[in-house]
Order: sequence, then structure tokens, then C-alpha cells
Amino acid sequence: MKKAKDIINTANLTRMVMALAVLLSLVAIFLVATKRTPAQIRNTALNECKSVVMVASGDTLSELLTAQGLTHSDVNAIAAVLKKEAEITTLRADRDKLEFVRNTDDAPVSKIVVIPSPWRQVELTCNDSGAWDCKTVDIERDTRAVYKTGQIQDGDSFYLAGQRAGIPAGILADVYDLLAFEMDFERDVRAGQKFSVLYEENFSDGKKIDNGRVLAVSFDALRGNVKMYRFRKADGSAGYYDENGNGAIKSLKRTPINNAKITSKFSKNRKHPVLGYTRAHKGVDFRASTGTPIPAAGAGRVVARSYNRGHGNFVKIRHNGSFETLYAHMSKFAKGVNVGTNVRQGQTIGYVGSTGYSTGPHLHYEIIKDGVHVNPMTVKLPAISNLGKDDKKKFLEYRELLDDGIKQLEKSPNMYIQL
Repeated sequence: MKKAKDIINTANLTRMVMALAVLLSLVAIFLVATKRTPAQIRNTALNECKSVVMVASGDTLSELLTAQGLTHSDVNAIAAVLKKEAEITTLRADRDKLEFVRNTDDAPVSKIVVIPSPWRQVELTCNDSGAWDCKTVDIERDTRAVYKTGQIQDGDSFYLAGQRAGIPAGILADVYDLLAFEMDFERDVRAGQKFSVLYEENFSDGKKIDNGRVLAVSFDALRGNVKMYRFRKADGSAGYYDENGNGAIKSLKRTPINNAKITSKFSKNRKHPVLGYTRAHKGVDFRASTGTPIPAAGAGRVVARSYNRGHGNFVKIRHNGSFETLYAHMSKFAKGVNVGTNVRQGQTIGYVGSTGYSTGPHLHYEIIKDGVHVNPMTVKLPAISNLGKDDKKKFLEYRELLDDGIKQLEKSPNMYIQL
């Protein structure tokens, strides 16, 4: 994949040239000051002996260090400095790595590098007095913005179409969560609809390590084209906004459970499958298997957690002065979720079941606005926050810049934007 040229602006090129000049100057000064040639420097690095250990299940820091010949005194000192200066108290199996450095094969360990992630490492060195010094190093990311487009075909779900377009599963999940504030994926997805995603890929030493954040998304929904852009405000906080700078993330999601099929819609007149007579269906039913986690559709406070004959096990959450949501027929409640508990958006509050008047496992989901039940699929949901005047001006400039970059990537899909 080639890097797109001149997508952002020429100022970046100027900064890069200046940075390179400064870097070359520093290298020259370093070489003169130490009076060592590049060949000598390379030879010194090559003479170092390194061994890398991946933490396995059951491994402890003490066992790994003593296996490398370190004394119990060193082990205690290293554990203490890791806890105090790097906030590392435990090692994670199959995730954390330790690198041990020696000057020669038979020399004692002179340096230990703890690698908890591809983007951070903690370096421990033994100084002349025998104490261990600790330094945390953040690994610079080579972040690239990649653009993917897709189209819904007959029989497709959004996920299938996204996978066919080459969008990673984790990015698709993030996009789904964003669009779920505006769309009903059961009713709004039709053959012929197009979508696009601009997202980050993180590289280190030319090798892709992981995916980053979704930067922009567009979907031709039935209600019109839905666009969202990620933007960082002056105070450092980031969020998603529509083309005009209005908050794109709503306070509630229309579909709490991703990919769940709607089995019964909101209706003022529906024949109840258990009771046998017609009455209002004040929510939407989503089919899901027993035990499926039920996330809170928005942040709020639990105001009811109980059982009744109709709803079975249910939870009710108050989100603000106007909105409440209710989740019914749960098999069980999530641990720690009680009346008065504050929950965050997406937090599991219970699990799908078939308690109460129910013919099978599903989630019955209600939205109550100002005391009146409303259709979760059509009610206008309030945004969490919009941009202020100054931030909005900067956002519009940024959005125009990003749109220009997207246009170039549309013409050259194998290129990327260097961030």
C-alpha cells in the first residue's frame, strides 16, 4: 500500500524536513562527542546478548527473574520499583513479554525490559550502586488512515458486506455501535446501499500491529445518508459529530443488542402471544439466545430491578429528566446492578431469558419519554453534546480537509493517509 501524497497539506512536509535536519545534527554531535564511528556503535549493540521470555500461565515475576540468575534481593527491588514507578503489579499470561540483556553470554543481567503492549515498554537498568532504575518508554506509532468501501447485496447483513469489503471485525463492531444510534439494522439495511469507513492502522518498524480508531463513517440509510466524523476538541476530549458539527452520538441506542433480529415491533394493537387478546405492545422485542448479555442503552441510574408476571425479571434505567428505558424477560441480573446503581452506556445489566409472559428467549426493550412509551425505532433521540462556536469552526475546517483526503483515496484505494 502506497502513501497518499499532499493529502493533508504542505506544512507537514516542511515540519518533516526541519525535524530531519535537527535529527541529523543531533546524530552528528553525538558521534563527535563520543568519538565512536557508526561501525563501532553497531558492533557494541551486536555484542549485547538478549533473550525474550513470553509470560505463560502460572508464571510469576519472581520465578522468571530468579531463572535468569537474579538474587531474591534484586527480585524484591525490581517488584517494588515496577509497582511504584510503572504501576505494574502482575504479569499477564500470553500478553506480557520480558527481555533480558547481558553484555556477554555469561555476564549477569544488566537490563530488563518489560513489554506490556506493542506501544509501551518499561526499562529497568542496574546502576553502579546496585539499585534498579526504571524508565517507561512510549513506542512511537506509525499510524495510517485506511479507506474501505462496500455495498449491501441481496441477503447481506452489514457485517457480511463489511467483511467482504475487507474491513476488520473490530472496526466493524465499532462502526455498528456508532450507526446504531441512528439506524435500525433490522429494517434500514437494503440491497444496493453503499457505505464507507476511514480508520486507523498502527504500524511499528513497517509491520502492522493493530487497528486504531474509526475516523469517519458514511452509510446510505433509508432516512438519508448518515455521516460521522471523529474530532478532538480544544479541551482534549474527542467525540463523533455529523457534517454540521452536531453531536452524532445520541444519549440512547435504538438497538441495545448488536445483530439481534426484531421479532415484534412497537404497536398500539398487538395480539399477545401468551394472553391471547389484543393490547398495546409498548416496546420492541429482539430475539437472542438465553444468556446473551444485555447492555444498557445509555448511561443512567437503575430505578427498578424486580420481577412481575408480565415482564419477568426486568431492569428500568432513568437517563435524564425525560428518558427512561426498560429491559424485560431477563434470565438473571448482572452482578452489582441494583436499584440506585449508576451504569455506563454499554455496561451489562442482565442476561437474555424468557421469564414472565414470554414464549421464548428474547429481550423486550422499551423507551419511555416524559412518562409516555414511544417507539424506540422512530423516536428522536437527543445528542450527548454539540460543539461550541470555536470548536465548530475548527471542526468544519478539519472535516473539509478530511473529505478532500477521502476523495483522493476513493480514486486510489490502495493508498493511505499518513497521520
